[in-house]
Amino acid sequence: MLEDFRLDTAGIREFLKSQELRGAVDTLAGQIADQVRTQVPADVTVSVNSYTTDRGAASVTVQDVRAMAWQARDGIITRAAGSLGLEIKAWQQ
Repeated sequence: MLEDFRLDTAGIREFLKSQELRGAVDTLAGQIADQVRTQVPADVTVSVNSYTTDRGAASVTVQDVRAMAWQARDGIITRAAGSLGLEIKAWQQ
């Protein structure tokens, strides 16, 4: 039976900012972008931007005025992320 448990917050923080996690996040973002590129016209730019907050993060952006409509109608980014096994949830404040 577990009697004493302490969360290693410093260790978790270190892991969330580690190069290993950064690499995994960047790889997944690149794979999402690749999937999205198959869903949009060839002349549309799909970019990946890596950044750090309290952890490594990345965003995938479709640089086209039609992108919001494609996402709303077809879920181009949501489906691409889901096809890689990522769980998609609505953001809530």
